[in-house]
Amino acid sequence: MAEYNFREIETKWQEYWKQNQTYLAEVNPEKPKFYTLDMFPYPSGAGLHVGHPLGYIASDIIARYKRLKGFNVLHPMGYDSFGLPAEQYAIQTGQHPAITTEQNIARYTEQLKNIGFAFDWSKEIRTSNPDYYRWTQWIFMQLFNSYYDLDADKALGIDSLLARFEEHGNEQVNAVCDEDTPTFSHLDWKAFSEKEKQEMLLKYRLTFLAETTVNWCAALGTVLSNDEVKDGFSERGGHPVERKKMMQWSMRITAYADRLLQGLDKVDWSEPIKEMQRNWIGKSIGAEVIFQVKDSEETIKVFTTRVDTIYGVTYLALAPESELAASLITEDQRETAEAYIEVAKNRSERERMSDVKTISGAFTGSYAINPFNGEEIQIWVADYVLAGYGTGAVMAVPAHDERDYNFAKHFGLEIRQVIEGSMENGSFPGKGGTIINSGFISNLPMKEAMTKAIEFLEEKNIGKGKIQYRMRDAIFTRQRYWGEPLPVYFKDGLPYLIDEKDLPLVLPEVDKYLPTEDGAPPLGRAKDWTYKTAEGEFPLEMSTMPGWAGSSWYFFRYMDPKNEENFVDKAKAEYWGAVDLYIGGSEHATGHLLYSRFWTKFLFDLGLVPIDEPFQKMINQGMIQGRSNFVYRIKGENKFVSHGLKDQYDTSAMHVDVNIVYNDQLNLEKFKAWRPDLADAEFILEDGKYICGAEVEKMSKSKYNVVNPDDIIERYGADTLRSYEMFLGPLEQFKPWNTNGIDGVFKFLRKLWNLYHSPSGEFKVSEEAPSKAELKALHKTIKKMEEDMTNHSFNTSVSSFMICVNELTALKCNKRQILEPLAVLVSPYAPHIAEELWSLLGHAQSITKATFPDFKEEFLVESSFEYPVMINGKLRAKLSLPLDMDRTEIEKAALKDETVQKWLEGKSPKKVIVVPGKIVNLVV
Repeated sequence: MAEYNFREIETKWQEYWKQNQTYLAEVNPEKPKFYTLDMFPYPSGAGLHVGHPLGYIASDIIARYKRLKGFNVLHPMGYDSFGLPAEQYAIQTGQHPAITTEQNIARYTEQLKNIGFAFDWSKEIRTSNPDYYRWTQWIFMQLFNSYYDLDADKALGIDSLLARFEEHGNEQVNAVCDEDTPTFSHLDWKAFSEKEKQEMLLKYRLTFLAETTVNWCAALGTVLSNDEVKDGFSERGGHPVERKKMMQWSMRITAYADRLLQGLDKVDWSEPIKEMQRNWIGKSIGAEVIFQVKDSEETIKVFTTRVDTIYGVTYLALAPESELAASLITEDQRETAEAYIEVAKNRSERERMSDVKTISGAFTGSYAINPFNGEEIQIWVADYVLAGYGTGAVMAVPAHDERDYNFAKHFGLEIRQVIEGSMENGSFPGKGGTIINSGFISNLPMKEAMTKAIEFLEEKNIGKGKIQYRMRDAIFTRQRYWGEPLPVYFKDGLPYLIDEKDLPLVLPEVDKYLPTEDGAPPLGRAKDWTYKTAEGEFPLEMSTMPGWAGSSWYFFRYMDPKNEENFVDKAKAEYWGAVDLYIGGSEHATGHLLYSRFWTKFLFDLGLVPIDEPFQKMINQGMIQGRSNFVYRIKGENKFVSHGLKDQYDTSAMHVDVNIVYNDQLNLEKFKAWRPDLADAEFILEDGKYICGAEVEKMSKSKYNVVNPDDIIERYGADTLRSYEMFLGPLEQFKPWNTNGIDGVFKFLRKLWNLYHSPSGEFKVSEEAPSKAELKALHKTIKKMEEDMTNHSFNTSVSSFMICVNELTALKCNKRQILEPLAVLVSPYAPHIAEELWSLLGHAQSITKATFPDFKEEFLVESSFEYPVMINGKLRAKLSLPLDMDRTEIEKAALKDETVQKWLEGKSPKKVIVVPGKIVNLVV
């Protein structure tokens, strides 16, 4: 029997692909394009475990399949190589982050190449390379030099805004800008100083500098995103995080809120992901109401979607971060309120949104005036009110809102239920309280009641109709070293862009990767971190861009990674267009995916790219979980009991390295060598073996259940790893890794190999015409695979290959007309063995140049039928007869059959019932 030498085969073909640039993707207008992409990986020092390649294998299968179907495929790979882990390692060791990043990338690349991916490595990009981040800086500059015009409903150049200011001021400008932007005339504009003009433009620019409440981590010396904070501590290192106001660069993503919502209708994404984005954007149609503070010049603006419930308001609630809240505290409430605020303001908004059980707040001692009826209402501070949503203030109507109700009940505040008009259907069920009559909105449907209330607000100048979004402008700076420098210098305290010819602005050398002694970011340690102009030398921005900057546009750079004149050539962008299939994790729904859509829409507005949605179809792969193994230690002893005997002793379970366990049987010598304290371990065995316990958990070093793909490839080969990962279950589902099951896939590949070889080991394929049964086995598999590729059901394709190989083995098939297309079918899943078989079949070119076999229905059409023959209601025989045989002939054939004659025992049947294509029934 020929040996399936997977090591030799896989090394050979990986070298062939490299030497021949098999997966090189160039523009080819004669072919339809297909662009498939994996989410940008961060190269960690740990390298890949078997869970990481799951999505990559799926996209690789699709890429290979599309090539066979005649598509020109772009399937690139690169690295999102800026980030905090490399910087933290640099802080600990003093080693430059670029060195560890380079080492990690080399490790990742080696592992990816060993798995045999069809990546076009000539297009590899790294966000930390200056030739890449030059263009990230350039895009930042375009955002700085743009504003969002609401009449045009797109971004326009800031020069056009300047021209309008010169001619009319901003009185006729309908644009997205800061809430506190004043109205000015063209004469006012001309009278402004240079500094005043730049300050005004910052209120319109799509990227701008403003004081913002952020998550500040003093120990890490940087601002953290909400995702990086848990329960008031940094996820990395567990350091305390406080909420504080700092000058930060932000991106005006809110300008695109409506278009980001509408665009979700154009993409083929899962509904849960779309819903996550819709909720994050959080569009609300309502009104802004102005409440006057009693005995004060201060006013409180409140956004509400139910202004028609205003007669049910019993208190106002402000966010703990609100500066107004602190100023409204009266002396008699100061101690209690300030103590509460100090604690509450340091809880992140995300934490406060998700915490529905904790009810905390404090009365300020001040009162507001309800503008509809003049009633005095208390002003409270409450942590369920977020400074980042709406106005940071809530008009509380406890009978019509669950959180308001819980707060009112907790603090004994009044509850009023408005019952007139629309209120009857707007109540929070079963909450009761005082029932009042509005005396203003009567017997109107809710929509009409809202309209009438808004008209009243605007008529009395106490509010206005408004559309509000939950999404906030995206903070765009981090006080870190290992990130893109911002191409900005400061003159008179205001930001200006460096000249484009000076891009890239490269990261400087620093003595340490920590903030300076006076609290400035690490770039403050650089010598001469200044920018020279004709006017003089000015300080450069010391913060760097966040992790999401480089990953918000990388899919365009893959199209044209070596272009030094543009971030992407227009013709190439036109040809490749949107990513046809994007595979990655759902955890990026409200981060990377949202920012990428925002930047794409902006670049589209400027006419720089032909698409306004980057990812047409997206699949979120599930997670491969670890299968942990356990040993059972007798308490107080260095003695271990096998799983089946553990209940007979007082034991404690201990994780053990899964790589020294095979089919749940522990390798005792490797276990003793695993840790020094186990060298003299003793074992109580069952049937001469130590059997471990097992449990499905997250794959993690701490649980010793991480499986390295290198080990699997060394033992079984990359083709086995690829096929097995797909065989585990549907791509989108979570499923446990179990090395015990991989043998079946490996045996399948050996069986496939043996189809092409004689028992003596010679490659032997017959030129004979195939039988109907052989053609049926093949075409059944072709049909199934095409259906699976359409539905992305990769696991069932592997099953169909196994069935086909088993059927062909049973038929002793070695026909070229069957085995040649079979190699093509298998090649997306197991490309190395398929290439070797294709070469043995006499083909000089790679199997990637082959054509996917045509499915022919005729080979699945049955020409005969196996009739069950029933005698007195019992199955006694089966007859295979042609399907075109009529009733009379079927009856004759049944009565002649030897088995039927035996059961008739010489008797003639009283009745014969024949249903063609179904059954023969004899009554004796």
